[in-house]
Amino acid sequence: MQKVSQDIHNIVAEWVEQDYLKTDDIFVIGCSTSEVAGEQIGTSGSEDIARLLYEGLSSLKKQTNIHLAFQGCEHINRSLVIERATLEKFNLDEVNVMPVPSAGGSMASYAYQHMTDPVVVEYIKADAGIDIGDTMIGMHLKPVAVPLRFKQQTIGQAHVTAARTRPKLIGGNRAQYPSS
Repeated sequence: MQKVSQDIHNIVAEWVEQDYLKTDDIFVIGCSTSEVAGEQIGTSGSEDIARLLYEGLSSLKKQTNIHLAFQGCEHINRSLVIERATLEKFNLDEVNVMPVPSAGGSMASYAYQHMTDPVVVEYIKADAGIDIGDTMIGMHLKPVAVPLRFKQQTIGQAHVTAARTRPKLIGGNRAQYPSS
């Protein structure tokens, strides 16, 4: 558990250091706590691992003023747990499901139990995100995802992929673009 705690701390530090996240960005988290524990996805969910990750990601939220969205598993159609304030700010549509470890996964379930006023939405267009254990968050990112290469490439035994998004480049060969 100490390794998991240190790994998420390192990932959070890299996100903050890179300064990709802006106030009010939506940050999607896909996570298999089973993979973090070194087991096959969906076989060994862990509330203890979820707690450590939630604490680390809550720290990222506090440091960057972003909105967290925790993706559930395929048993709830990869819907997302967010705060009601996020739903209202971005005019999202609530769906009726409550994630539990066996249908939604330990991470989404833990987030639902520990957020201030949790709701679930079917989809979101996030500005950035992290995929812990190859859970496939791409469907919830804005169209142009840019993969990020962090030094910390695992949390526990799980492979970690991170991405931010950028606006689409449009126009022809005479178009010019601002730096971003």
